[in-house]
Amino acid sequence: MATQGPLYIGFDLSTQQLKGLVVTSDLKVVHVAKFDFDADSSGFNVKKGVLTNEAEREVFAPVAMWLQAMDNVLQQLKDQGLDFGLVRGISGAGQQHGSVYWNHAAEKVLAGLDKGKSLEVQVAEALSHPHSPNWQDASTQKQCDQFDAYLGSEDALAQATGSKAHHRFTGPQILRFQHKYPESYRKTSRISLVSSFLASLFLGKIAPIDISDVCGMNLWDIKENKWNDKLLTLTADSSGLEDLKKKLGDVPHDGGKHLGKIDRYFVERYAFHPDCTIVPSTGDNPATILALPLRPLDAMVSLGTSTTFLMSTPEYKPDPATHFFNHPTTSGLYMFMLCYKNGGLAREYVRDAIDKKLGKSEGSHPWSNFDKVVLSSPAAGQSADSDPMKMGLYFPRPEIVPNLRNGEWHFNYDAGSKKLTETEEGWDRPLDDARAIVESQMLSLRLRSRALVHSPSEGIPAQPRRVYLVGGGSRNKAIAKVAGEVLGGIEGVYKLDVGENACALGAAYKAVWAVERSPDQTFEELIGGRWKEEEFVERIADGYQPEAFEKYGKALDGFEAMELQILKQEAENKSKA
Repeated sequence: MATQGPLYIGFDLSTQQLKGLVVTSDLKVVHVAKFDFDADSSGFNVKKGVLTNEAEREVFAPVAMWLQAMDNVLQQLKDQGLDFGLVRGISGAGQQHGSVYWNHAAEKVLAGLDKGKSLEVQVAEALSHPHSPNWQDASTQKQCDQFDAYLGSEDALAQATGSKAHHRFTGPQILRFQHKYPESYRKTSRISLVSSFLASLFLGKIAPIDISDVCGMNLWDIKENKWNDKLLTLTADSSGLEDLKKKLGDVPHDGGKHLGKIDRYFVERYAFHPDCTIVPSTGDNPATILALPLRPLDAMVSLGTSTTFLMSTPEYKPDPATHFFNHPTTSGLYMFMLCYKNGGLAREYVRDAIDKKLGKSEGSHPWSNFDKVVLSSPAAGQSADSDPMKMGLYFPRPEIVPNLRNGEWHFNYDAGSKKLTETEEGWDRPLDDARAIVESQMLSLRLRSRALVHSPSEGIPAQPRRVYLVGGGSRNKAIAKVAGEVLGGIEGVYKLDVGENACALGAAYKAVWAVERSPDQTFEELIGGRWKEEEFVERIADGYQPEAFEKYGKALDGFEAMELQILKQEAENKSKA
């Protein structure tokens, strides 16, 4: 039976694929189409969705490939029988920080698309540069140093923009772009983020940058809610402040603003209803928190190859080690984010070492030995309270938080005397590493989020309301148990499973809310009332346990001291070299 609508589309333009997902007004998914850049694109020699220039540490993607993908995804949806005439709203999620450079003919090209021709053939002519820098790009160290110093310190930059300078952030990328490609920059009339590029295609003109995604640029003053003129002046260089302001455009503060109706090209080519509304597209991380939908003081921990921590919070307490963004839908809330390069890969190294020692029976679960060791090991490695706590850092890759080289360190910590000793004395390796590595990852999250959580009720220490685990590690109940012991979570630890659709779902939900909300109705009120938790969420571990939470509170002082000691040692070693 055909869906009667209304329908909403969320697009997810990620590094490796474009996905289009269609939901009903009550959030039921009715269509999914995707285009894998490596497998499905034609004429683009990409690997994992990108091109690389190793000599300059550049990572970038052909914008025309994204246009080809959009043509294909829309055709797939048509072939699936989607009645585009029932679609009332469109939003999207874009890989954060990437930039698209439009030439002076862009507005005319977008407004004059021929229904008989593809987007790829026509829109590519509107670009002043064929490529978009990818978030993996690391070519901007010089520019990052300039950004970190420009307001006085990296802390001052974080206070203003929510983050210290990072290679991938758009401000440093634009500064480098105009020096490397001065002619292309001169021909640039507007600069979009990947998210606003998506919205521009459907709007038929250059769409404004989203109020949350703009915070991934190192250019937006979050507390003032406007462009930071000093940082724009740095980025603009010789072209001038006003020129760059025109290139970037104004940023609407309402994440659900109706940008306009869908362009006639899509009405004529795909039979969209002419009243279909285009809503600001946001970044992939903000879209992820909309897929839950995450309530203030709930925490989401993504346990993939890397580790990402997301929290919706009314507190704005930036630090160079963290990221803050405006919430994508709710004014007065912020999205707090931690990114770690080391996550699953570090745990896998310990798992493999344990398997090598204990032996692995054929056909057993890959994590069976690791899980048994974690569950049988005492908290903080203490068989008795008089024993020292065992803690360590495990970085197979150079880490962002803290900023350290790859390496492995082991310490014993006496919480009573606050004595910290770098040693493996008393360690039964690699068995003791199993619990220590999970604890180290969770302690880092607790350390860096502790200023943002509150006491849920009298007599209960500050902690998240719920802890949601996503990604590959979310299926591991041993990890979930330790997460609850370290982080708390007064309502428990939950596994969140939205498949691989989190960003597209969040974008689709954003479109539903923007079009159907009543005056002053928040995203959490509208979507939270329709979202069927039982379809996506499973409680898998206890959260707050008073004795364990207190023990790890004591461990936190040692963990922080351990990081600082290692950083000091590394700095001294560098100065001697």
